[in-house]
Amino acid sequence: MLLKLSEIADRLACKLEGDGSIDIRGIATLEAAGSGDLSFLTNPKYFNDAKETSASAILVGHDCPSLALALLRHDNPYLAFAKAVEIFFPAPEPNPGIHPTAWIAESASVGRDVVISAFSYIGDRTIIGDGVRLEPRVTVLDDARVGDRTIIHSGSIVRERVQIGRDCVIQSHAVIGSDGFGYAKQSNGAWYPIRQAGTVVVEDEVDVGANSTIDRATLGETRIKRGTKIDNQVHIGHGCILGPDNLICAQVGLAGSTKTGSGVVLTGQVGAAGHLRIGDGTIATPQTGIASSVEGGLIISGAPAMDHRTWLKASVAYTKLPDLQKTVRRLESRVAVLESVLKSSS
Repeated sequence: MLLKLSEIADRLACKLEGDGSIDIRGIATLEAAGSGDLSFLTNPKYFNDAKETSASAILVGHDCPSLALALLRHDNPYLAFAKAVEIFFPAPEPNPGIHPTAWIAESASVGRDVVISAFSYIGDRTIIGDGVRLEPRVTVLDDARVGDRTIIHSGSIVRERVQIGRDCVIQSHAVIGSDGFGYAKQSNGAWYPIRQAGTVVVEDEVDVGANSTIDRATLGETRIKRGTKIDNQVHIGHGCILGPDNLICAQVGLAGSTKTGSGVVLTGQVGAAGHLRIGDGTIATPQTGIASSVEGGLIISGAPAMDHRTWLKASVAYTKLPDLQKTVRRLESRVAVLESVLKSSS
């Protein structure tokens, strides 16, 4: 694909600064870009790399200083970059059809223009919406629902009675509706499994990453609200309610009945103890351990979680503990000498 820079500027609603007649053949990082490539600068710490890049043009914000090459300026350069990727790497659009090796129950309802790939399984009374795409070896069990235009990638499993909304993306080997982790202790010390009779509801425009698991509730539902994005290898325990537009990063683990507000961001390896609420707009930095409810609008860190600024101070103090220990030992020795002198003088 070869496009004029001015055409790209129009399609991305960017302000063009420089020669719009430049031919652009693709998009690349600042380091890898060559002549004919469009690159992007969304973090100011890479400004020096932008000065040295071989790219023909760069996507930048309005506050970026001028550079010795053409610029496309945008209020949200990272969003513009995302849309530029779609221009040069359009998503594949397979032809609708049902592979002969797919197994579909007679009682299932399948919408128009679907793609059902090889060795997929669709159970009894399942409802598959219009334009749904099931990649090879997807399993959708009895009484489940998959909304219009949702894409489910290879090896994923949608368990019985689970509801998935419209325009969702389920990456490979995700499991939606696995049994929640619930056991009652018996008098002999053995664990008795509690039947997980609830379900999972995934609302519209939710993404679920590869190898992530969302457990069904014991009773009622686990719910992922509209627009939430879940990364790879995330575990959502039974009965959790995730608010709209959350960002749940890799290896997060939420114990049962955790509730989050809107716009919550949980970065890598955050854990929540369960039966607690994380308020609107909270950001938890990597490896934060959330043991109790958190009010909205905070940035939290550490285990147990605390205000991020307090955690930074505590982290600095922690590195000084060996020196503090030596100081305390010296002071103890001096006190011991003083006490000995006082005793001998008395």
